[in-house]
Amino acid sequence: MTGLTYSLDLTVVWAVIIAFGIFAYVVMDGFDLGIGILFPGFEVGAERDAAMNSIAPVWDGNETWLVLGGGGLFAAFPLAYAIILPATYPLVIAMLLGLVFRGVAFEFRWRDPVHRRWWDRAFTLGSLVAAIAQGMMLGAILQGMRVVGRAFAGGWLDWLTPFTVLTGISVAVGYALLGATWLIGKTDGPAQAHARRMARMLSIATVVAMAAVSMATPFLSYDYWRRWFAMPGVLLTAQVPLLVIVITRILFWSIARGRHKLPFLAALALFLLGYVGLGISIFPYVVPRAITIWAAAAPAQSQLFMLVGTVVIIPIIIGYTGWAYWVFRGKVGEGYH
Repeated sequence: MTGLTYSLDLTVVWAVIIAFGIFAYVVMDGFDLGIGILFPGFEVGAERDAAMNSIAPVWDGNETWLVLGGGGLFAAFPLAYAIILPATYPLVIAMLLGLVFRGVAFEFRWRDPVHRRWWDRAFTLGSLVAAIAQGMMLGAILQGMRVVGRAFAGGWLDWLTPFTVLTGISVAVGYALLGATWLIGKTDGPAQAHARRMARMLSIATVVAMAAVSMATPFLSYDYWRRWFAMPGVLLTAQVPLLVIVITRILFWSIARGRHKLPFLAALALFLLGYVGLGISIFPYVVPRAITIWAAAAPAQSQLFMLVGTVVIIPIIIGYTGWAYWVFRGKVGEGYH
């Protein structure tokens, strides 16, 4: 019994680590993907350059968390990895190609000014494709996957449904909100006023998108419905939408009152609450209604071996990430490039 308890505890620890890594990626890479999505709306010249320079020191480091989340899933929950990846291959490929396009365009727009407008378009396209692909992957996991004999048994396009289209658009809209609120804190003058106008409209769109996904999710499975509406659990889960209302009010108030940092923090809080709602819906499943975290977990010895390295690596990643944000804090100056 002691050994079993030890194994179960390690599995939960790794589930928390991977969940943390994925959320860190979403909130950190989310705002620079959002800036890419909004890029066509910025004025050519100083405004676009300021938007780029606001993320130039940190955008590539933000993607470290994607490696941690994906690599951790492969190492700690290999069965889940072996099911989710084949079920979402087109989305994974689209996301990676989008990130590559975004990264290449980011660097080349400064070094090839003759074709800058094309690099700007590639930056936008890559950001939009990556964001929508990530949202659709989330929707594909939520709606479930056909599993037979511990293997994915569905079709190549099972992930493509109205629900995944909804989640894909919702994530892209949410990322755009993060990008707009980030620019509120990093710019001033006309650029900041423009970002504030964008943030006001995107706040409405994000709340509507969150509400639409939240209303659609319980109809995917009775298990989801029971978790959110059955007594006595509803007394606890009801706190999430109540907190969303409170944070939404703070978000609109902070934008209207001209706050610089609070809009971004409030937008991050909305994402956190959405993430908590996702956890409430699917835990303890890693492939909903098919594979639990314990069924998908690697042997306890492997988890323990990896944990030793992880407790060293994660603080280092947090440390250098925090240092980068601290060094490049404040408003955008003359430019990073």
